[in-house]
Amino acid sequence: MQEIINVSAYDPKERQRSGESYSAGNVAPLRANGAKGLIARAGKGGNLDEKCSTFLASADRAGLLPGIYYRVQRHVSPVKQADQFVNRALALARSRSWRAPALLLCADYDGDLRLSDIIRFMDRVEQRTGVVPVAYLENSQQLKLTLGRASARDKAKIRRSPYWLALYSHESGAGPVFPAPGDPAGLVRQYNLWSDWTMWQYGGVAWEGGRSRPKVYSHGRYRNSPYFGNLDRPVERNVFRGSEAALQAFWQRHGLRLR
Repeated sequence: MQEIINVSAYDPKERQRSGESYSAGNVAPLRANGAKGLIARAGKGGNLDEKCSTFLASADRAGLLPGIYYRVQRHVSPVKQADQFVNRALALARSRSWRAPALLLCADYDGDLRLSDIIRFMDRVEQRTGVVPVAYLENSQQLKLTLGRASARDKAKIRRSPYWLALYSHESGAGPVFPAPGDPAGLVRQYNLWSDWTMWQYGGVAWEGGRSRPKVYSHGRYRNSPYFGNLDRPVERNVFRGSEAALQAFWQRHGLRLR
């Protein structure tokens, strides 16, 4: 599986041990530790992320595949958010001469979104770019119920988006309707929409007293260290399910062409 890092204005987190560091302007240490791609937050609920373009330019210089995601929230029109996302993507595509062939497009859907919000965001992005964005879903009781109640037609539409799952612990996600899924296969079954996952965010952070600590899935046959390689601070970590050649093809199929 191929390692991918996702970042936002919250990155880099604070230094926690000896080791290599990185910055928005220099992500070469991520590449040196085995990352193949970097997905930066473009915006959230109507607000743009101020570090996005810097992260992506440095990713391209380091030879990482660049991608962006948008955190879709309920209090702003999904069409307005989609337009902000696409406008940012188009501006980024024109901002430099890229080494990478494509800019991956991803949608991070908040747990309390209506089904209509998800579909309207997805449709608007596809309408303007021709690209079906990757769908990132939290381990959310409400999202599972929302998507479970969708019509067969709506499920078929959403299924066209590859599933990027979030699971940092085999014990997390238990609630009044669904128990903790345990592993990625269990979370796929609970959503009951996709046959399998495409990307898995297995590492993130927990915030305690204004300080971050690594929160990384390590259970059963999936054993992961708290930190990524020799980095001196936590990063948000993902894997793509497939070969490097498959990753390249996936990036171009669900990305905006850059050259």
